[in-house]
Amino acid sequence: MLNRVRATAFVVSLLTALAVPGATAPAGENRPAILISRQLAEHEHIRRGDIVTLATDATGTVQRLFRVDGIYEPTPDPVRFTAKRIEARMHLPDLIAMTTDATDPASGETLSAINVRLAHPEQAAQFSAAVAARAPGVSARPTVRARDGSDPFAVLERFHVAVAIVTVLGSTAFLLALMVMRAEERRETIGIIRLIGVSQRSILLEVLAEGLLIATIGAAFGIVLAVATQGVVNQFFQWRYDTALVFVRVTRSIALQSIAVSVPLGILAGLVGSWTLLRRDVLALVGR
Repeated sequence: MLNRVRATAFVVSLLTALAVPGATAPAGENRPAILISRQLAEHEHIRRGDIVTLATDATGTVQRLFRVDGIYEPTPDPVRFTAKRIEARMHLPDLIAMTTDATDPASGETLSAINVRLAHPEQAAQFSAAVAARAPGVSARPTVRARDGSDPFAVLERFHVAVAIVTVLGSTAFLLALMVMRAEERRETIGIIRLIGVSQRSILLEVLAEGLLIATIGAAFGIVLAVATQGVVNQFFQWRYDTALVFVRVTRSIALQSIAVSVPLGILAGLVGSWTLLRRDVLALVGR
C-alpha cells in the first residue's frame, strides 16, 4: 500500500508551477519543502527560498504553497532529450495530499507503478512471471536493455555499424586509388632502384614501413581531432536542447578500434599500390 512507502522518499511530479518571483518565506512560516528542476527555475525565474504555488491542473483547482529548498539537474534521458524537463520533487505525503481525489477515499491508497530492485537481477524473468501469476492485470518489466533486439538503442547501434562499414569501404577504395596514383608518380624512381640491384622484398619492406608511419600518423590525427571537437559538439547540442546529456564521447575502446581498423587498411592500400609497379618489367618502369 502507498502509505507503507517511506515518507522521506522524493517522487517526481509534473505539475503546473505558478511562481511568486522574489517572494521568500516570512520568518517562522512553515511551508513544505520541494526541489525544482533547473529548467523550471530558469523558465519561471525561481530562486532557492522562494514560495511557489503548485497545482494539479492549469486552473489551479487544487493548489498548495511550497518552499523551494533547492534546484537540481534532471537525469539525462536519451528518449526525452528534446522535452523540457519542467519538474518538481516533493515528499510523498505532500504528493498524496495534492493528488488524492476527495470523492474517492481509496485514491490515496492506490498506486500505478513502483520500482523494485532484485537481489538477483538475472531472475527478472521469473519475477515477472510470478507477479503476473499472483496479481492478474499487473505486469513487471525490466528497466535494463532488452537482449532480444527489440530495444530501440540496439537497433540504432546496428544502423550506426552499417553506416560505419559503408563509410570504411568507400574510404578504403578512395585511399587505394590515391596510393596507386602515388605509386605511378614514383614509377621511374622504383625502376632505377631495381636497376641498381635492390630486391623487390627490400622495396616492399620500405613501402610497408612508409605505409605504417603514414597510417599511424593519420589515425592519431583523427583521434586528436575527435577528442578536441567532442566538447564543442556536446556544448552545442546541450545548449540547443537544454540538457546535460552527453552526445559524443571518445573513449579508449573507440580510439583503439579506430587504430585497429585504419592502420592495417592504410598499410594494405600502400602495398597494393606499390605491388602494381613491382610486378612490371624493370625496363618498362624506366621507359626503355
